[in-house]
Amino acid sequence: MKRELIITFLLMATIGCNDDFLEIPLEDAVPAEEFFATQEHALEATNQMYAYQIEWFTSGFPYTGVLQIPSDDSDKGSNPGDAAFLNDFNNFTFNSSAFLFDNYWTGQFRGINFANQILVNVPGINMDETLKTRLLAEARFFRGYHYFNLVRAFGGVPIYDTLPEDGVYNIPRNSVDEVYDFLIADLVAAAEDLPVSYSGEDIGRATRGAAKGFLAKVYMYRGDWTQVLSLTEEVKGLGFDLFPDYYQLFRPENEFNVESIFEVQSIADAGCLGDSQYGQHQGVRGQFGWGFNSPSEDLVNAYEPGDLRMDATILFVGETTPEGDLITAGNNPDNPTRYNQKVYIPEAQHRRNNCRQNADANLKILRFADILLMNAEANNELGNASAALESLNRIRNRAGLADISVTDQNDLRTAIWRERRVELALEGDRFLDLVRQGRAGEVLKAHGTQFTDGVHEIFPIPQNQINLSNGVLVQNPGY
Repeated sequence: MKRELIITFLLMATIGCNDDFLEIPLEDAVPAEEFFATQEHALEATNQMYAYQIEWFTSGFPYTGVLQIPSDDSDKGSNPGDAAFLNDFNNFTFNSSAFLFDNYWTGQFRGINFANQILVNVPGINMDETLKTRLLAEARFFRGYHYFNLVRAFGGVPIYDTLPEDGVYNIPRNSVDEVYDFLIADLVAAAEDLPVSYSGEDIGRATRGAAKGFLAKVYMYRGDWTQVLSLTEEVKGLGFDLFPDYYQLFRPENEFNVESIFEVQSIADAGCLGDSQYGQHQGVRGQFGWGFNSPSEDLVNAYEPGDLRMDATILFVGETTPEGDLITAGNNPDNPTRYNQKVYIPEAQHRRNNCRQNADANLKILRFADILLMNAEANNELGNASAALESLNRIRNRAGLADISVTDQNDLRTAIWRERRVELALEGDRFLDLVRQGRAGEVLKAHGTQFTDGVHEIFPIPQNQINLSNGVLVQNPGY
């Protein structure tokens, strides 16, 4: 039995939750057989699904190692001897035994298990029907989100659409098309029942815009530009906008702002129970964190002169931030000279309540800027250059750059791809974008990696999972 896929139920089956759904509850667990009996239990299970997003398997090294470091935007960071295994992700010399692949796989399937617990058990609870409908939609949103992460990383994976009665999670892989069809159905259903917005303590939950925004992204990976255009136009009408100041967009006082479509909250609360290591493991080494996922020189060179986003994205050793912090190299001359500024938390608050360094750094999963860039790409692919330029230039103008006016489809496509890189830098999109665009090998081999065309566009199925399945899971070609 594949126990790695199974969340210990008592970890999520707790009562007495704080009203803020992002807080992890402190009360004693209740026996599993007594859980999912009340409306409060349904809420608690859903809240734990959100809280799980800040765990190490979903926002720590597995996230950075799989989604960030393989791209041309990132170097391993830290110093040469620290977590040297990450060099394999930089260079594409990893194999199926790399534990981060197993961590990433496990992390996503655990998220799916949280969702399935809700989808199986909540329908039978006697509770407010409107709330029940919303909670089930939130669960379908997360299940679709986690499957989207899995299919882009590994290709076809097993589909678990329920909790197996025999408790055995050992089934073969489904095809890529089957996984996409499944997660699209989840996101479509979620979009129908999720609200447009929330107020008060519920701000930050999945909304209709989040479901439709992810649907647009899914269809972008499928090359269905008509759907991408339709969905991004819908999201544009839901009240989102670009936050006017790109640097301030990422500061903790502006979390869940008008540009935020979906983000994972990390909270340096009094008990440090709601913080993650997302910001810590990328923070300035010896000052604000461990120093991994260092911006590459190639990323620095990708910015046009005058682009405000470079200084808002990359912290250079020796600079003084707008908040007055001098960025140092730490005690080791081998430390990086560049760091991810999007996770920077000023000295005045980065150790608030003695929690982890950079504990208040939220993980921004989907922003309105991404919607505009998808809209621009869809319009260009459908031959609507003027509409593509309108969305693209909104992004450029916020960055302090002049409009571009190129209308040749190939040239405009290149401009949109370049804009995606610098706008979304260090947010987990670059490697997956290169694969989607069909140029991962061209770009990454030019940077000296051992990327192999036809192999490294997806990652290996973790060998540990193949072993646990007794060979039911089949490895990807080339591994």
